[in-house]
Amino acid sequence: MPQTIFHSGRLSLRGRQTKDDRRDTPHPPLTGNLRHSPSTSLVLFAIQDHYLYSELFGEDLVRRIEDQLRLSLLSCGADLAREEDIHCLTSESGEYLLIWPSAKDENLADLSYAMKIKAQNELKRTMLKWTGREVELGIGFARFEAGGAGDWEKRFLQAVTEARRSARSRLDLSRLEIASRFNELLRSKAVSAFYQPIMDFSTGTIMGWEALARGPAGSSFQSPIMLFELAEQLERLFALEEICREKAIMNLGDITPDQKLFLNIHPRTMVDPEFTPGKTLQLLELAGMKPGNIVFEITERHRLQDFGLFHRTLEHYRSQGFQVAVDDVGAGYSGLSSIAEIQPDFMKIDMSLVTNVDRDPVKRALLETITTFAEKIGAKIIAEGIENRAQAICLLDIGVHYGQGYFLARPAFPRPCLAVEADELRLVGDLSQKSFSCSMPVGKLAEAPHAVSLEFLVSEAQHFFEKNRAFSSLVVTSGDTPKGLIMEYHLNRQLSSQYGVALFFKRPVDSVMDENPLVVDETAPVEQVAKQAMQREHLKAYDDVIVTKKGKLFGVVTVQRIMNTLAQVQVEMAKGTNPLTGLPGNVLMEQEIEARIARNKAFSLIYADLDHFKVYNDTYGFKNGDRIIKLAADILAWAVKKYGPGDARLCHIGGDDFVILTGNDSAEPICRAAIRCFKRLVRNCYCLADRQKGWIQAVGRDGMERQFPLVSISLGIMEIGGKCTLLEIGERAAHIKKYAKSFPGNSFARDRRPPLGSEEAAACA
Repeated sequence: MPQTIFHSGRLSLRGRQTKDDRRDTPHPPLTGNLRHSPSTSLVLFAIQDHYLYSELFGEDLVRRIEDQLRLSLLSCGADLAREEDIHCLTSESGEYLLIWPSAKDENLADLSYAMKIKAQNELKRTMLKWTGREVELGIGFARFEAGGAGDWEKRFLQAVTEARRSARSRLDLSRLEIASRFNELLRSKAVSAFYQPIMDFSTGTIMGWEALARGPAGSSFQSPIMLFELAEQLERLFALEEICREKAIMNLGDITPDQKLFLNIHPRTMVDPEFTPGKTLQLLELAGMKPGNIVFEITERHRLQDFGLFHRTLEHYRSQGFQVAVDDVGAGYSGLSSIAEIQPDFMKIDMSLVTNVDRDPVKRALLETITTFAEKIGAKIIAEGIENRAQAICLLDIGVHYGQGYFLARPAFPRPCLAVEADELRLVGDLSQKSFSCSMPVGKLAEAPHAVSLEFLVSEAQHFFEKNRAFSSLVVTSGDTPKGLIMEYHLNRQLSSQYGVALFFKRPVDSVMDENPLVVDETAPVEQVAKQAMQREHLKAYDDVIVTKKGKLFGVVTVQRIMNTLAQVQVEMAKGTNPLTGLPGNVLMEQEIEARIARNKAFSLIYADLDHFKVYNDTYGFKNGDRIIKLAADILAWAVKKYGPGDARLCHIGGDDFVILTGNDSAEPICRAAIRCFKRLVRNCYCLADRQKGWIQAVGRDGMERQFPLVSISLGIMEIGGKCTLLEIGERAAHIKKYAKSFPGNSFARDRRPPLGSEEAAACA
């Protein structure tokens, strides 16, 4: 019998084997109860093309594969036996042995296949990243019984030989028990549909749901990976997807006409003769939906035999109103070629690009490029795998259209709403974008154009520019519809080339015009037009923008005028920021309040005011007065950051008045923290004598001189629970502030009346 050389050393789930732990030995020194177990199971995994990977990609990749595979197998083993009884051994040729004491009811063939699918899936991303292909694992298995201690090694080596032999032969899945259980699952249609929302970043609402298939809970088919891998191996993929589509459509519930249901579909099933749109259309009619509500989500993970048939089929369904999304963009599956071929309505960015996008400038730049590319081809971007607020805000800032991931909502049935954190996303940092936006229609900036026909000669265009220095562009039209643009500097560049005059001088202007100028409607916001202008190629970045009205030429506007207008708007909006503290002022506060009310989410407003501040200001001077205001701002900002939720806002609305917008539960902790710190630190703003006395001698508002306490802070808390006006908020805030100031020293008071805008408040009115 040939000697079997394995590296020994049991690998702990909490650690990994080191070189010092490895020894070449014909029989590894297995420990624990394994040698004394009545029966032992052994599964052998062989990395196909192990030698090829080593030669082409080097030892680093091989070690990476080995480490991941080892951890994956040990994770599988943890469900089978105690950690100290599990052994994972490796050979130099890319073979792995997982050994554990057998249980009486173990189905070794089914277990081996399940381990293989799990391990291959966990290796998938690494392999695609480094090699562009997936890994294939060969599997073999054997079981050997206990006996005398002297021949344990012999039986072990015989079992390894048997496992190697079975690994070289193709596993007949149809004979496995797992195959019969899968066929029974299809017969009983024991598949459930879970739904994960897709958020529209521009509105903060749900654009649609992706339907995700799940097998029976607690079974080996609960994981969709096992479900679909086995379906493909057994050539039952179409039958499974048909059941999944039916469950997804019929169990979704009512949706609005513009919402979507994303259905995952294998490209090969679309060319299956049984895949006819008639069945799907019947389901949609029963569910009260239309083809426009359905998006087929395609992943090109496998090579198609007939691309022509696939794309003809795809166009057939599109002609009926169905839409198409390409999945896993950026993961190695869906490259530029598949995007160009399919021309999708949606591009779903793989989570590998989304992970750490807020901290990785390369990923951010790549997503910005993909988003710009998508806009140019008329597609929309959906970022998958969003796991935290920082990623979501970064994607929002980049301009990604939609988002999906655990941070926004986990898959569930019935279909879930967006998570609270996602519902509040529109308020995180986005006031700054809102406050510096310019919604002025670009038509207000447009100037009268000079239009010429398509027959206008290049020589005439040059003569026009020489005679009319006020014009830098000509708009080429046909029946008042813009067809192109001629910029003077582009024309001069073309004519100044070696044969420019000879080639173009006597030809019509359509030979030199830009056939794809930036054309916008008069109602387009100035900020949006500026962004489009700056996204053009470098040579066209400062070309004039053509403005139309109902498709007809309306005017032109220069990029310089657009930028000057934006700068002026930003200067005006910046006035809403308090120059002393740098905090948002009245304008931004009102926008924030209105945004929260529009979302119909209850929140608290804290009105903070300094007591006896005027007396201090008159006595110690304006410079020291500003020092106390800045101190109050810093303390309030600290308290809001420490005790408030992520979307809490502090605004400086003038003088010594501040407003905090926060959640109802965090209002009192913020107030207590602010009072405690202000009371201690404000004393540093007084001279030693006044500090020791605890009061100052000064002239009050009535002109009389008397003793005044040190400056203190009063905070009034009111709750807002529904629709109400800024005037109503202002009136109640003034009342609660006055009430809080009626208490001596540093204090806060809560308005005990029903929340403003709530049903209880309306009933009391």
